[in-house]
Amino acid sequence: MEDGKLDAKIEALLNEEKQMRLAADVAGTRKVVLEIIQLCYEAKAWKTLNEQILLLSKRRSQLKQAVTAMVQQAMQYIDETPDVETRIELIETLNTVSAGKIYVEIERARLIKKLAKIREEQGQIAEAADCMQEVAVETFGAMAKTEKIAFILEQVRLCLDRKDFIRAQILSRKINPKSFTETPRQKKKAKEAESIIEEPAPDVPTLPELRRIYYELMIRYYAHGHEYLEMSRSYQAIYEALVKSEAESSDTAMAVEGQPEWVPILRKICWYLVLAPHDPMQSSLMNSTLEDKKLSEIPKFQALLKQFVTMEVIRWDRFWEDYKTEFEQEAHLAGGALGEQAAEDLRQRIIEHNILVVSKYYSRITLTRLSELLCLTAQETEKHLSEMVVSKALVAKVDRPAGVVCFISKMDSNDVLNSWSVNIEKLLDLVEKSCHQIHKETMVHKVTLKVQ
Repeated sequence: MEDGKLDAKIEALLNEEKQMRLAADVAGTRKVVLEIIQLCYEAKAWKTLNEQILLLSKRRSQLKQAVTAMVQQAMQYIDETPDVETRIELIETLNTVSAGKIYVEIERARLIKKLAKIREEQGQIAEAADCMQEVAVETFGAMAKTEKIAFILEQVRLCLDRKDFIRAQILSRKINPKSFTETPRQKKKAKEAESIIEEPAPDVPTLPELRRIYYELMIRYYAHGHEYLEMSRSYQAIYEALVKSEAESSDTAMAVEGQPEWVPILRKICWYLVLAPHDPMQSSLMNSTLEDKKLSEIPKFQALLKQFVTMEVIRWDRFWEDYKTEFEQEAHLAGGALGEQAAEDLRQRIIEHNILVVSKYYSRITLTRLSELLCLTAQETEKHLSEMVVSKALVAKVDRPAGVVCFISKMDSNDVLNSWSVNIEKLLDLVEKSCHQIHKETMVHKVTLKVQ
């Protein structure tokens, strides 16, 4: 269609649109608006299309239904644009039209996501992240839950890509991990709200896929701060989902080298549990992982956890000789390498474990003997011991002139009396139980005790 004919046709349709708009004819206005947009698209007049979208949206008393239909129709043409510049121009035009309008907020969010993707492909990560942060989808009542989560996860990913870890943490807190598992009550509420909530976009992942994406992003975030325990818990969540899906479906997903998909995940759980500083949560997770039957299929890692649970001194040189190959092999498995600092942290954890073992068996020990057990110099031993005391992982005092380490805190008179009281109470309980057992045996065998 020639430019003159296109302009004449659009002019005629604009007059018709004016009459129907003033008459509040929703169906008619919507039909005419869509016809104008369609004409511009068929003529491949992209500049005219942008002009008409802006013009129609700014007309006095323009109907909401007409604007919504126009934006939705124009969004279908984005992928048909001849080049990136035209595509960006069309998206920005639609963003201008939909800005501040609640009835097209979902369309605006999808447009922003498309624009951010283009910016990212152009290598403009910071611009893409800033663009995505303009939209707060958590306030959109009509948007599907899966699409909301997918949008927020995309915001988190872009923040991590631009190394903005503080903002990534703030955004990740908008997602409650419990939302990945729907309870019957939540399903009932979702069914009741079906008439209000719109269908998610076709490219939105399912809830189990979003769960995995969420925990993979959290692993990236925690890796920045070397928060090994939180990384292990994130891998644990992925592992549980894999095992559950495997149990529900008879097929076993295979990963690299013909291994089940859960094997590299379980390996990561074991490594990060070992790398995490000792505390009650770490100890509890380590014991629960040891009870997992699937761990017996990778005996090397079962032995790894047992070494840290057993109260025995671990020799670093022997340990590293046994596990160096496994440690380096992680770089070729799912999740990638454990990090540059991981080997140093692993040695630190073994030293801490050995100090805790010594504190269980000794109340007092010379610094020289402790250094021999730890295979360290006296200065290194004192340094590691001091760090553990400061972090409250251990109670100890060092008498430097005497060269003695005491692992028992000094007790005042009240503490001594309380400990005696507890011990006497335990003794009386044992005596009472013994008397009951003797009486029971006497009644059973009908033995008459002669009192001398």
